[in-house]
Formats: sequence, structure tokens, C-alpha cells
Amino acid sequence: MNSDISFPAHRENRFYQGMAATFVANALQAVNFLGDRFLRQSPHSLSAIEDLYRHSMDSAFSVTEAFLVTGAPHASAYYPRDFAWFYPDVLDPETIMDAQDAVRRVRLLEKSVRLLLEAVSADVVTTTIVPAGRGRYLGVNYFSRPSDTLLGVLAGLQQMLSAEERKSPHLAMSQCAHAGRLLLAEYGGDLKRAIVKLASELEPFEADGTRYLLCDASRPRSAATDTRAERRRFVTNACVYTTFVWGVELGIVEASELKRLLGRDLAQYKRDLFRLFGKDGYIRHSLESPAGTPASQVALDFVSVHRGFWDLNDVGERALFAATTDMIVAEPRFRIPSTFHFFVSADNPRNKMIHKIAAPAYQGRSSWPTFNVEFADRMLDFDEFAGRETYRACAQAILKDIRTATEVHGGYQELISEQGLKYRTWAYKGAVAHSWFPRFLSVWRRAYGTPLLQWND
Repeated sequence: MNSDISFPAHRENRFYQGMAATFVANALQAVNFLGDRFLRQSPHSLSAIEDLYRHSMDSAFSVTEAFLVTGAPHASAYYPRDFAWFYPDVLDPETIMDAQDAVRRVRLLEKSVRLLLEAVSADVVTTTIVPAGRGRYLGVNYFSRPSDTLLGVLAGLQQMLSAEERKSPHLAMSQCAHAGRLLLAEYGGDLKRAIVKLASELEPFEADGTRYLLCDASRPRSAATDTRAERRRFVTNACVYTTFVWGVELGIVEASELKRLLGRDLAQYKRDLFRLFGKDGYIRHSLESPAGTPASQVALDFVSVHRGFWDLNDVGERALFAATTDMIVAEPRFRIPSTFHFFVSADNPRNKMIHKIAAPAYQGRSSWPTFNVEFADRMLDFDEFAGRETYRACAQAILKDIRTATEVHGGYQELISEQGLKYRTWAYKGAVAHSWFPRFLSVWRRAYGTPLLQWND
């Protein structure tokens, strides 16, 4: 494939939302998820990690794809948040197999980010975008309004803009950065309006005589762990803060304008969140979490997003991170026995009714390799800034067990059951998360100091 990329000209898609759009989207998704559960067969019988990775990259970045997705059963819909949470490293040169792979990744990333920006321009900032044929897309919220969709849009744009800063032999990287600059110029005004709207939606929340601002004070807001029905969650509000910071860093919105809207600067806004959710010396997942042991009040998604909320150069943040991490590592109920596969939480959470029926442990007592990868990466951040190797061995063990699971199950899993098997219920079968695989390789390189796989291109 020629490494000289010509990006497609702007093509306006049509976006719909509302009751009718939601009804149609729900019907399409129900058919897709149930059909996948009962009809999908294992597409291959590979077990060697290199063969599995090549297969995953060929699938994730196929030239036939319209946008970047996780894999079946999610492949018929588009999840903007995933750029922040699950594939922030698709342009990491050490994960790219050859020039052809680089071109395919850059092309699909550009198509994906452009589609997201078109949706923002149409004021469709939803958790999910469902294709409805002929350039028509339905914006729908599963299962509440998003806290991290704009974060994902900015993460995708950031990844494009920073492409040429990576030490890569592939010309496609500089072309990707140029395309990112054009997109930022074209859609910067739309992004600013969306970020300002998000800031205006924050709600006051009174606690201990202090007035805080939360995105979910009165009702849940969706994040990557969107089936959890709690309000006043740490992760949703950490995502909103990070959205504001990235918006300022990209020159989309002025810090002074956000300060005027929030009544405080971003540094104070972050300190408030730590004061509220970290008042017990660890990060409490939700202010609605049930009373009980501290381990019942924390969740693995506290690690938030790649280069996002946490600044582990700060002594106070390191202390909160270490206390929460130590609770998770020390609690046997937080992991699959005899492994370093950590669950999202020690107990299954309060769920929407549909999840209680169809997938009760989906984001509770199940292990998500990608959240474990981020857990390992934050551990390495801690060690780097603390100047001592407190968590490296644990981070390495997490990654080693993910590699083993990938080889045993024949692909990089969306999630693993409480028994260490592929996650499936009567209604749902977890995806083989092809597009999440590069992030694993990036963190493996950091943890072990040497690449898991090497290419000769």
C-alpha cells in the first residue's frame, strides 16, 4: 500500500437524536448484540501472541471499516469515549508492524475523528453513535448522558496532532498531524461551544459546609463504566475536569472563561474533587456507595484515563493513589484467585434493570484487561515520580497474566469472568477487543523495558 495518504474531502453526514432515533437505535443494537451472542463463532485458532496481534491489527484497521471500534458485538456502533479510555496508543510506533499498518491506522483515525467532530458540530454529543445507512447516524445515550464523550473526541484529536512528535520512520505520521491541525481549525468553534455547555451543566453539591460542583449531583452520568447506576462518582467528575484541561491545552477554550463559568480555577476545581472523594484517605468511587468495608467503596476505574486526571508528581495525589491501590491489591475479593486479574470492584454495583437481567457482573466482579493495563501504567507513573520501585513487580504481573489470557482465549478480551473464563451470559458475549491491543503493548514496553513484539519494517 502506498504510504502517501490523501484524506477524503469533507463529506457531511446527517445525525439524528430524540425518541424516534433512540427507538430505532435500540432495535438495531438489540438485534446486533443478541445475534452476536448466538451466532458469532471463534474466527481463528491462533495462540502465539505475534499471530494474534497481527490478526487483531488486520481486523481493527481494515480498510473496509468506517470508524475505529472495539470489535464484535460493539462493531455496529461507535463509542467516542474509547479514544480516551481504550485506544490512546494506536499510533505508538513500537506497536505498528509496517508502513502499510501505519497508513491504515492513520486513515481510520482521521475518518473516525472527523465523524466525531461532525457529530459535535451537529450538537450530537452522546455516548453512542449508531449507523443507520447512507451517511445517516443516530445519536443515543447508553445509559445516561455522557461525562466522557467530549474527552474521547479531544483524545482522538490529540493523538492526531501529536503523531509527528513520535519517533517513527513512517511518513503517514506527519500527514496525520497535518490533518489534525486542519480538523482543529475547522471544528474548534464547535468544540468550544460543547465544552462551555458541559461547564454550564455542572450542579452544586453541598457537603461539610463546602459547595462543590459535580456533573452527576442529581442523576447518573455515563463514563466508560456506564452500566453502573450510582450518582456522584469520582470517575465521571475526573473525566469532566480532564476535558476542561485538554480543551485549554489545545487552545480551544480559555482558562479564564472556564474560571468565570465554574467560579474557581481548574487547580481549585481539582483540589475540590480530591477533598470530596478522598476525604477518608483513599478515593471513594461514589458518594452513594454502600456502607461497609473501605474495599467495598473503591473501584478500579479510579485510575481514570491515559495522561489524564492524575498528576503523580504531586505528593498528595501520590498518597491518595497509593492508599487506594494498596486496598485493591490487598483485598482478595478484588481479583481472580491465583492471578493478577483485578475486578472492576469487589462487589457487583447497583445496575440498571437491563444489566441485572442480561449481564449482572459486567462492570463489577469481572476483570477488564484494559482497566488493568491502565492500573499498571499508573503504578509505573507512581514509581517514576516517587523514585522507588514500589509497584513495578505488580504491574509486570498484571501484564503477564493479560498476555497469558490473550493466548489462552485466542484474542485480547474485552473482559474476563469471575472464574477466569471468557465473559458470557445468556444474552451477552464479551468482545475480542482488537483495537485495545496496541495499548497493552505500549505499557508492556514501559513495564519490562523491552518490547513484547518487534518488527523488521
